[in-house]
Amino acid sequence: MKQNKAVITWLLLGCVLVFIMVVVGGITRLTNSGLSMTDWHLVTDTFPPMSEEKWEHAFEEYKKFPEYQKINIHNDFTLDDYKFIYFWEWFHRFIGRIIGIVFIIPFVYFLIRKKLDKATINKCLILLGMGALQGFFGWFMVKSGLIDNPDVSHFRLSLHLTFAFITFAYTLWVALDIIYPERKAAITPLKKIARVALIILLLQIIYGGFVAGLNAGLIHNHWPMMSEGQFMHDSIFIEKPTLATALTEGKSGVQFVHRTMAYFVVGLILFLYFKSKKIALNTQQKNGLNALVIIVFIQFILGIFTLLLRVPLWLGLAHQVVAFFLLTAMTYTLHRLSK
Repeated sequence: MKQNKAVITWLLLGCVLVFIMVVVGGITRLTNSGLSMTDWHLVTDTFPPMSEEKWEHAFEEYKKFPEYQKINIHNDFTLDDYKFIYFWEWFHRFIGRIIGIVFIIPFVYFLIRKKLDKATINKCLILLGMGALQGFFGWFMVKSGLIDNPDVSHFRLSLHLTFAFITFAYTLWVALDIIYPERKAAITPLKKIARVALIILLLQIIYGGFVAGLNAGLIHNHWPMMSEGQFMHDSIFIEKPTLATALTEGKSGVQFVHRTMAYFVVGLILFLYFKSKKIALNTQQKNGLNALVIIVFIQFILGIFTLLLRVPLWLGLAHQVVAFFLLTAMTYTLHRLSK
């Protein structure tokens, strides 16, 4: 492990940067800043406009698009307001550039110094591809809000968000492979449960993206029922022509799936935890399982209050941050149960 300390530090730094980028992305979404930059250039918009004249030009370009023409033109939207939303979208993209630099330069250095074995090189090439794809997904998402509808597609937003979570989890997994090079027999019964729990958690993250993209947390602000006496609100069945579209495109339906799936996430993690009590585990495995239980309850409570309080910025952001911690604990636990 000492020999690979620099590689481990590099990979974990990548995890931290992806985490920061998702947090800033959450702020960008919650402050409605994501459509403030109407074009994308790899180099020329690395820094924000550096003069008042350039700010005026950027603002005039923004005025040509639906968000200003259909929403902000009616809100006494000023240049200062534009600078605020521009900052968050610019900062989000800037961190993406930093991640690219932090990944590519050390990767080339480690290749030259022969610090990476063949398996790790292949994994890092996958990570490189995932990073490039994530950048494409980001622009693909933004583009959907620059045509007619002044809001991004909730499908594209969820794709961008979920793929960031997956990239983070895979980066962490590669780091864990180096941190724990020993290979022992997997604890098969627990590993299978943990895999199912991870899949359900990822589905929950996908629906979290749907809820964010549709602003579905601003309706049915009751718990445990969606309204008085209704666990499944009547509006689910009338807002879209079919149940399938209601549960993927309707605000009520998407919220129903997200809030209901939370019970499955909690239930599977508790099932995994109590099942583990019958098996002799090492300290790493026990710590992973304990962290899972603690974090999933924190996340569940945050979800309830985020809904009841109609998604205040700080609480919506906290809910997203703890989802990251939950995925971290799930990835670590599955790794320790698998290898």
